Amino acid sequence: MAGVKVYTTESCPYCRMVIAFLEKHGVGYEAVDVGRDREAAREMIRISGQRGVPVTIFDDEVIIGFDAKKLQELFAEPVVGGVYDVVIVGAGPAGLTAAVYCARKLLKAVVVSESIGGQAAWSWAIENYMGFRMITGEDLVRKFEEQVRGFDVSLELDSIQEVRKEDDTFLVRAVSGNTYRCRSVILASGKYPRTLGLPGEDRLMGRGVSVCSTCDAPLFRDRPVAVVGGGNAAIQTAIEMVKIASSVTLIVRRSLTCDEVYVEQAMEMGVRILPRSEISALHGDQALTGITVRDRETGRERAFDVEGLFLEIGRVPNTGFLGDLVTLNDLGEIVVDENNHTNVPGVFAAGDATCIKGKQIIIAAGEGAKAALAAHEHLLREDLSRIPIPATL
Repeated sequence: MAGVKVYTTESCPYCRMVIAFLEKHGVGYEAVDVGRDREAAREMIRISGQRGVPVTIFDDEVIIGFDAKKLQELFAEPVVGGVYDVVIVGAGPAGLTAAVYCARKLLKAVVVSESIGGQAAWSWAIENYMGFRMITGEDLVRKFEEQVRGFDVSLELDSIQEVRKEDDTFLVRAVSGNTYRCRSVILASGKYPRTLGLPGEDRLMGRGVSVCSTCDAPLFRDRPVAVVGGGNAAIQTAIEMVKIASSVTLIVRRSLTCDEVYVEQAMEMGVRILPRSEISALHGDQALTGITVRDRETGRERAFDVEGLFLEIGRVPNTGFLGDLVTLNDLGEIVVDENNHTNVPGVFAAGDATCIKGKQIIIAAGEGAKAALAAHEHLLREDLSRIPIPATL
C-alpha cells in the first residue's frame, strides 16, 4: 500500500510496534528517523503538531502514537482464532516469559498487547538482569521478542478493553474490535505512566510533555528540558538527556531515592537538581514553552524556559479494563497467591500489575513462568475432569 510514512526515532518502542503492525499485515511504508533528520522532524511537527513519535501519515490520516484501533481499521482484517487455551494480556517480561512457557507446554496461546516490552522497553540501561553486565531496555526486549517468535505463539498488537467470563470460557475484547475466546487467561498488563494532573497537560502531551524519554529525547537536541521524579528512572533520564539537550533540570518532589552512584554522575555531568520542589504550572499553547516550579518548603515559585518535560513520577497498575472480574487491592493491583492464582478459577496474573512485591524485570519474568505453569496445570485438571468414568460392572 503506497503512501504510508512513519516518523520514528531509533529507540522508540512504540515506533517499532507501528512498523511491526504494518509488516505483519503486508503494508508497505517509508520510515523516517526524525532523531537523525532535522528537516524531517520539522516536517512531522508541521503536519501533526507533535513533538513525540511515532506519527504515521496515510492519505489524509494522521495517526498519533500506536493507535491499534485506527491501524486495524485502515490496514487489517479482523482476527479469527477459534478458542485458545490461553490468552496472555500484556507483552512485558512477565507476558513474554509466560508465552514461552505456554509454548513449551504445547498450549494454543496468543499474546495481546499494545506495547512489546512494557516498561522494560523504556529503560535507558539495565544493570541488574542476570547474564548481562549492562544492557539497554531496547536490546533486552528484542531478545525476549525473538525468543517468543521462535515458538508457535500468536502475537497481536492491540489494546484490551474487556475480559469477561462466558459459561465455561473467557471472552477477551480489544479496542480494535477483535475478540479472543479462551479457556484461561494470564493477566500481565503491567503499569502505565503517572501524570501530573495539571491544567493543559493533556493538550501538551506529545507537544513537549513526554512519558517516553527513549522515544522522544532526540527531538529535543540542543533544547532546554526538565525531568520530574526522584528514582532511578528519573535520574537516568536526566543523565541521558545531558548528552542531547542544552540544559537539564531534575525536579524532585521530596528527596532523591535513586542509587547514590547516579547522583554523583548526574552532578558531575551538570544536571541541575531541585529537591523538595514541584511543578505548579505548564506554559505554552501549541507546544510547551516553560514551567513554573514551586519550592515546597518556602512556597517560592520560579519560572523555567523549557521545551521538553519528561515525566518519571511512577506508574499505575493497568487494571481498569478488568472491572470486577478479579479482586484488586487498594492500589489497584491484582491480588494473587504464591502460585499466581487470582480469585477466579482459570484467571492467573503476573508482573507489575499484581500485588507481588519487588517490581523488577527479573521478578516479573519469573512470575510469568509461574503463571504459565499454573495455567497449564489448571487446563490439565479441566481435561481430566471431562473424561467419563466407566460404570462398574
